[in-house]
Amino acid sequence: MIKIRDIAHRAGASIATVSRVVNGSGYVSADMRARIEAAVAELGYRPNAGARMMRSGSSRMVGVLLPALDVHFFGILAHTVEQALFARGYQAMICSTAESPDHEAAYVAAMLAQQVDGVILAAVTSDNSAVARLNAARVPIVAVDRALPGTPAVTADHHAGGRMLARHLLDLGHRSIGVVGAPGHSAPVQDRLAGIVAELAGAGLAPQSIRLGPEHSFEACRSLAADLLSDGMPTALIGISDMAAIGALHAAVARGLRVPDDLSVIGFDDLPAARYTIPQLTTIAQPIRQIGEAAVDTLIALMRGTPPPPPPALPLTLIARGTTAARAGVTLP
Repeated sequence: MIKIRDIAHRAGASIATVSRVVNGSGYVSADMRARIEAAVAELGYRPNAGARMMRSGSSRMVGVLLPALDVHFFGILAHTVEQALFARGYQAMICSTAESPDHEAAYVAAMLAQQVDGVILAAVTSDNSAVARLNAARVPIVAVDRALPGTPAVTADHHAGGRMLARHLLDLGHRSIGVVGAPGHSAPVQDRLAGIVAELAGAGLAPQSIRLGPEHSFEACRSLAADLLSDGMPTALIGISDMAAIGALHAAVARGLRVPDDLSVIGFDDLPAARYTIPQLTTIAQPIRQIGEAAVDTLIALMRGTPPPPPPALPLTLIARGTTAARAGVTLP
């Protein structure tokens, strides 16, 4: 069984210094803390939760509340957060709300019963009783992907991302552009859509058609895109997420359309699957792992009562691949 003295030996630190890091109490230099956290991860140290809580009043457990784990974006985010917490001596209680306020409320109650030290969450809505319960219990919160009023948040600029989606297609000469996405109530989906609409309006245009649905799955997004394409034929289609864009690719092929010759398609996220479509998916990449790591850094500071680090720059990057091309008949400069 790994003990604190084993961590001290591996890190070249005193037992007292290791104890301060493991229990989150007292000052330790950044360099020494990093060495100790690395030793904790390498040796797989697991403190006795009951004894630790009696000594420090801390459970060393963090709640991680996300809308879905079978959506690759949130799966990557959950993995990144769990690993970053583990390296700092915390355990993650990872829960999925399925975009349901009732599920969210139930999991928040469970987290409070487990006396979590903090919570990282992508809230179902920005104003709900579950978040109010965490605030009332004085549990530190960091929002990810979706902002919460009065709460530190780590999120990409989804409005700017929406503008980038539309701008790429406008630069390729497209003027008839459709939009599909889900879930329609999601703040990032709404922010991206607002960015798309604003960028098109700047060119004197509006989306030819918009289809937003409640379920963010491949089949649901494919159905949304099929419905859009049956009502009219845009020259380009924006998937507000990669999942929506991949669904659109399949809907286009089912109608006998060639991508990108007949229809350009673009997504958002740059999930691993974007590189394995045929053609490979053009998309806007957001730094998912950087978001997770920054959320953990911010929460650790809040739990320790120290000023959180400044919000990180979270750049969005256009990844131009094979699913977008100039509109037929348009010669680019």
